[in-house]
Amino acid sequence: MKKRFEINPKNLPILVTLGLFVVMFGAGSIAFSGFFAPQNFLNLFIDNSYLLILGVGMTFVIISGGIDLSVGSVLALSTMVTSSLLTKSHWNPVFVIPTVLLIGAALGLLMGIIIHAFELPPFIITLAGLYLARGLCYVVSIDTIGIDDEFWQSAANARIPVFGDNSVSPSVLVALAVVLAGMFLSRSTKFGRTVYAIGGNEQSALLMGLPVARTKILIYVLSGFCAALAGIVFTFYTLSGYALNGANMEMDAIATVVIGGTLLTGGVGSVLGTVFGVLVYGTIQILIVFQGTLNAWWTRIAIGFLVFLFCVLQRVFEAKGKKGKGVGA
Repeated sequence: MKKRFEINPKNLPILVTLGLFVVMFGAGSIAFSGFFAPQNFLNLFIDNSYLLILGVGMTFVIISGGIDLSVGSVLALSTMVTSSLLTKSHWNPVFVIPTVLLIGAALGLLMGIIIHAFELPPFIITLAGLYLARGLCYVVSIDTIGIDDEFWQSAANARIPVFGDNSVSPSVLVALAVVLAGMFLSRSTKFGRTVYAIGGNEQSALLMGLPVARTKILIYVLSGFCAALAGIVFTFYTLSGYALNGANMEMDAIATVVIGGTLLTGGVGSVLGTVFGVLVYGTIQILIVFQGTLNAWWTRIAIGFLVFLFCVLQRVFEAKGKKGKGVGA
C-alpha cells in the first residue's frame, strides 16, 4: 500500500536546499545580532538579483543536459556596451536596453545553432563564446566606462518600499519577474516540457515528435538573453562598464543551479530550486561579513564544498528516481 505522504524523489534536492537555507539563516540569526532583520533578508535579493537572472537562464540549459560557460563574459560585454552607448554615444536608455538584450540573444543563437547543427559539445562551443564575448569587451574599450546618464543613476539609487522601513531596489523586481517568467515557461508551455524531455532522453524526445532542434537553439538564446539582462542589472550596482566584470560568474551561476537541486545529467530541476540556491549563496556571503574575520574567499570554499555535497546527493536521489523523469516544480 502506497504511503499517504510519500515524497517524490525528484523533489528531494529542492527540499534539502530549502532546509539548508533555513538552517543557515537560523544559525546566523542566533549567532549574530541583527541578522534576522527583515532588511537583511531582502538584501539577499538586492545583492544577488543579477546572479538570480543568470541562474534562471542556466537552469534551462542544465535541465536540457547542456552547459553555458559564456554567461559571465556576456554579462561583462553587456555592461561595456550599455555604458558605451549611454556615455559615449549618448543613446536614450529606451534604445540601449533592447539593443543590449538583442546582442546577448544573438550570441546565444550563434552558439545554439553551432551546437545543434554540428553536434558539438556545449562545453567547447560556450567556452569559445566565453573568449569571444570577453575579447569583444576590450574592442569596446580597454578602460572602465562610467555611466552618467540621469535615468540610469536614478534607477540605481531608487528604493521601493516594501513594509515599514524596509525596501528593495528595482533590480529585485526585474529578477523576480524573470523568475516568474521562468517558472511559467518550465511548467506551462510546450517549450518547457520539451526542455525536460531533451534532458531526460533526447532520442525519446525526437521519437515523440517534439521540436528538439528548435528548442535546443532557443535554450541558448534564452541563456544569452538572461546574461545580457543580468549585465544591465549589474550596471545599476556599479554605474560603469568594465571588461573584467563577471569573471568566474558562470561558475557561480552553475553552482547555484546545482545547489538548487537541478541534476547535471539533465531532465530534473526547477527555477524555484535555483532561487533557493542563490539564497544559500547569498547567506554564506552575509555570514562571512557578520563574522568579520574571515576572508571573502571563504565563500568560494563553502560553495565548493556544497557543490561536492550536492553532486553526491544528486547521484543518490537520481538512483531513487529511476522510475521516471518529468517536469519539475
